[in-house]
Amino acid sequence: MLDDLPDGLPDDLPDDLPNDLPDDVLDNPAWFSLTGQHAHLAEGTGAARRYRPAVSPFVGLRDVRDPRAWADLAALVGPGAEVPIAGGADEVPDGWTRGWTLPGVQMAGTDRLEGTPDDESVVLGVQDVPDMLALTKRTRPGPFVPETYLMGTYRGVRRDGRLVAMAGERLRPAGATEVSAVCTDEEVRGQGLASRLVLAVVHGIRARGELPILHAAASNEGAIRLYRSLGFEVRRQVVFGSFVAPAL
Repeated sequence: MLDDLPDGLPDDLPDDLPNDLPDDVLDNPAWFSLTGQHAHLAEGTGAARRYRPAVSPFVGLRDVRDPRAWADLAALVGPGAEVPIAGGADEVPDGWTRGWTLPGVQMAGTDRLEGTPDDESVVLGVQDVPDMLALTKRTRPGPFVPETYLMGTYRGVRRDGRLVAMAGERLRPAGATEVSAVCTDEEVRGQGLASRLVLAVVHGIRARGELPILHAAASNEGAIRLYRSLGFEVRRQVVFGSFVAPAL
């Protein structure tokens, strides 16, 4: 699948890419988020965790190469359940089957990435959930369900009372925070709202002394160019995918 990556993605890491966080943390952000900053949003024991379904569909495995982790995950999600696993897996135990796959990239903030407050944007909360769900349904930035806003700070821009743009925080492995749900309504695209909101979210992440990261589909070359222009750089190539648990 990685053969489908666009031309121009680097084979080697850039010189200015931060490297003070352990590779295993950034390579497995869902697990380290679910067992760290987001433990209060997690379900499961042993070598598998998942977010409460009202928060996020994502799951985390301590080690995708460990059959015991897959057994713990099967017990957690139930027979026949389909779950997304960031990073994918080269091999899965007998009984598990692959669902969808999508080539992607993980990007990390470099020294060029400077967060900037945005006076027009506001912090979104529980009262904004219906508008957040409507916006993400229209723009499809990725999974967003009624309690996703609990994962971190989300900021949005309203025009004439209507939520038209948003960005926020999702996975929070130790020392890093993922920028996510970056979306703008079609009628306001081209006004720089996505860049402004990403930088506003980055400002909050940097204020905590954490590394901003994000994930993007490899086919979304426009988004990758935008993030590079802001100061992100590709850290690694990943394959997003879903897996279906064994049936009874």
